[in-house]
Amino acid sequence: MSHPARAGTRNRPRATAPARENGRMDWQTSEDTVPSAPVTEADARLLLGRPPATGAWRDGDPVGDRHFAAFGSFRTEGGRELPAYRLAYETWGELNAARDNAVLVLHALTGDSHVRGPAGAGHPTSGWWDDIVGPGAPIDTDRWFVIAPNMLGGCQGSTGPASIGPDGYEWASRFPYLTIRDQVLAQVRLADALGIDVWAAVVGGSMGGMHALEWAVMQPDRVARVGILSSPPVNTADQIALNSVQQEAIRIDPRFQGGEYYDAGDGDGPNRGLALARRMALLNYRSPTELNQRFQRSWQSGVSPLGHDGRFAVESYLDFHGNKFTRRFDANSYITLVEAMNSHDVGRDRGGVEDALALVTATTLVLGIDSDRLFPIDGQHRIARGIRHTLDGDRAVVLSSDFGHDGFLIETHAVGAHLRRLLES
Repeated sequence: MSHPARAGTRNRPRATAPARENGRMDWQTSEDTVPSAPVTEADARLLLGRPPATGAWRDGDPVGDRHFAAFGSFRTEGGRELPAYRLAYETWGELNAARDNAVLVLHALTGDSHVRGPAGAGHPTSGWWDDIVGPGAPIDTDRWFVIAPNMLGGCQGSTGPASIGPDGYEWASRFPYLTIRDQVLAQVRLADALGIDVWAAVVGGSMGGMHALEWAVMQPDRVARVGILSSPPVNTADQIALNSVQQEAIRIDPRFQGGEYYDAGDGDGPNRGLALARRMALLNYRSPTELNQRFQRSWQSGVSPLGHDGRFAVESYLDFHGNKFTRRFDANSYITLVEAMNSHDVGRDRGGVEDALALVTATTLVLGIDSDRLFPIDGQHRIARGIRHTLDGDRAVVLSSDFGHDGFLIETHAVGAHLRRLLES
């Protein structure tokens, strides 16, 4: 089942930035996992090179800590078929003899399987939940066997638009439309292949929380506990609207070429469109309080932005992180995953949200952030009201944080305390 990465025919080597003497470079830390900060000249110099046409992990790139599971044909909800697919995943800890200590950790839209560990060959960023998963951590790998897959349609080792199709060319625009339920069914096959009948817990935040909720609804007998963090029961019209402008930012980039850009040279891919989509998304991930307190009306340099071609510091922050993002993500994959998010409606074809939530039998933690403007707290309260066995009754746990939606990634001490409660329940 696990196998080395196969050598591809269109691979370009990935450069890995040198680490700082006493820590990793800022560009090796995902901006989702740390507070906002002004961009320094040293930061800006790291991105002077031309970005690749895609930041996807490709066959022939360093494998890093990934394992791979390969599967046969997969029919999507929409009736399209992948003749074969694979999921990249990482693990920590040991599966016990009873095979009842496995915890599934599911990543957000732009995350990947690298939950913990340093940046390095094969891993463009360090672990996005280092303080949550590990020895002695809230999800203690001395006790739990943790598995984190890169979701189907992603671009860090699992089959997605940047993967080579059966005809020897990238799937590109031909890649099928996926739903959240499709992605969970792909993960169900991974659980089967690993011999895990029941997860001790399934935990996810944001898009990963959508997957965790679907696991608990679709496979109630296979989920003992579930942690749903900063996720809604449905993707609302407001959220779909926010996603639609990000998708359009990519599509109107002339270098997107309808999704057929993989042969483009460095600097000639849809980098501007993807960077703009990322800048839009960051505004949804952070709160006005954090941005206003962090940047105020400060200038990026001594040149005034008031008619003298200077820039406000917050503009440079968004530009820097948008440009950095293009070096680790793929434009087609971004569109594919955003469309999957838009499909999310736990009540679809189940009689509505409340009827669907009533199917959940797992002991459940529902957690939200009071400043989250992407998935406001009322959605988490609705989930908590509809599930019978929650840790906190009919109200979600509400964390107070200035970090907005990304609080579930940044407020690791508070989030970790509640995850310990879940795993000890």
